[in-house]
Amino acid sequence: MTAFTRETMRATATAIAVERPLLGYIRSEDRGVGDMLLSHVAERLIAQGLRVHGAIQVNRDRHDGQRCDMDIRLLPEGREIRVSQSLGLGARGCRLDSGALETAVACVGASFAPDADVLIVNKFGKQEACGAGFRTLIGEAISMGVPVLTCVNAMNQTAFDEFSAGFQVRLDACETTLLNWCRTHLHDLGPNARSVR
Repeated sequence: MTAFTRETMRATATAIAVERPLLGYIRSEDRGVGDMLLSHVAERLIAQGLRVHGAIQVNRDRHDGQRCDMDIRLLPEGREIRVSQSLGLGARGCRLDSGALETAVACVGASFAPDADVLIVNKFGKQEACGAGFRTLIGEAISMGVPVLTCVNAMNQTAFDEFSAGFQVRLDACETTLLNWCRTHLHDLGPNARSVR
């Protein structure tokens, strides 16, 4: 997080007293479960006409014995960017193509605006924990008052908590719970906010 983003988040926290944290997250240790859940929530919100921005991870099985391919689906447009590299059979190194991830981050950032209803980020992962990935965009969304949904695993929980500065709330990994959380924040926007069913 940049010093500017950190100070902006602190100032915003003081101003709004964080009665309803803007950063909602789920915990998921099972590969692909969080991705599927956030994808379903995003689809529901977009279908209802909400301005959903962000990125969803799509895992695709391979039939050559190698681990699945990982793509990032950009919201709301739907374009996909491959963020995994094929390292060969039996390889155990990090398969993330960090350059491709940063391209996805730049694309989401370019389309994101303060009038967004929600930002959904597939996960606060290793890249975000190290200061890269979607970390800065998450901070900017919060500073604008835009709610953010993401997924965190145990390995990155401490870094996430330090980053969140009191804005976070853990949510049950349940589609209804996440939609209701979005409904609460949209209700806060006033009578012109769109409904979430």
